Amino acid sequence: MDYYSANLKLCASVQSGLEAVLKREMTANGLFCEGAINGRIPFQGTLKDVARANMFLRTASRVFIILASFKADTFDTLYEEISVIPWEDIIPNGQGITVLAKVLKSTLMAPSSVQSITKKAIAARIMKRKNLTRLPETENNLVVEISINSDIVTVFLDTSGESLHKRGYRTYVGRAPLRETLAAGIILLSYWKDDRVLLDPFTGSGTIPIEAALIGNEIAPGINRHFAYESFPGGKEIFENTIEEAKSLIKDKQLRIYGYDIDPKAIGLAVKHAEGAGVSKYIHFQKADMRSFSSRFSHGIIITNPPYGERLNEGDIGLLYRDFFKMYESLDSWSAYILSSFKDTEKSFGKRADKKRKLYNSEIECNLFQYFGAAPKKTILKDSMAD
Repeated sequence: MDYYSANLKLCASVQSGLEAVLKREMTANGLFCEGAINGRIPFQGTLKDVARANMFLRTASRVFIILASFKADTFDTLYEEISVIPWEDIIPNGQGITVLAKVLKSTLMAPSSVQSITKKAIAARIMKRKNLTRLPETENNLVVEISINSDIVTVFLDTSGESLHKRGYRTYVGRAPLRETLAAGIILLSYWKDDRVLLDPFTGSGTIPIEAALIGNEIAPGINRHFAYESFPGGKEIFENTIEEAKSLIKDKQLRIYGYDIDPKAIGLAVKHAEGAGVSKYIHFQKADMRSFSSRFSHGIIITNPPYGERLNEGDIGLLYRDFFKMYESLDSWSAYILSSFKDTEKSFGKRADKKRKLYNSEIECNLFQYFGAAPKKTILKDSMAD
């Protein structure tokens, strides 16, 4: 039987702090999952589920097939256990492989040696079973990842290819880019709904407004890219079917999403990225100082990643934050979600956050400072125009 026609053990990896968000996403997409283990959420499914996870999950970093798990405290054991896996059924003909390794608190502490032994074992089995003299090297090698934690080895096959934060629309990056998966996670954590105003007053290259527009109109995050699983048997057809499903779900709602930035180059990038994502008509980008923002609408949402010390070493960050919070407090019953590593964020605001959540922007430890406005009444007239 074809390896990929069976039910598969799977997992989705996620940034620290977004595990609960991803689990809710997976459940909503019919991917019934377990609790997170070391930044990965296990689930089971078919290759169709692999395709849907890659296409529709906004906060997942990658989707993996779990090929095996075993204990190994010697390289001989590692080689033997890797050799048992039916690689000739897993790796398509003519496809190259790359081996990566992550090791924590284990006897086999050298990742480079783990990678070398693993690739030798895989190559030996495939060459013997397929009567080859060497493994091919291809432009887009499949990635086998070896994770060793306390001598327990888990073997993963990456089905995503490039990390899922690479949606395909951001061809240019600013000085301090915010990952798309993190932006989407913050939006999904917030009170924002498609009938509310959303403002990013420090929009940079536009990631937060673009991700909001994708969410608001149910546009799949993976609709503009390709995935590693397409090289698996039946993968191309499944990919095409999943693309068609994604296209059939797209809405065309009128959204009130705004992105401000004082840097004209940043606004230029944001416009290009929105065009690339196909959502430019849903977002108003403007070169403007956030201090000038006002709105006649109540219960709007600010979601932003303002400058902070590790990111920009210029100006008085504290003064900027004070001015920002003054603008926020002038708005009627708005809520604000501010991602920052600036240690004096709450001091500069002059008010403690209603809630904080630790998140990571790349390798920078940050807090998501959450300030909640009054809840809207159950019946609210929806305006179709914004100031």
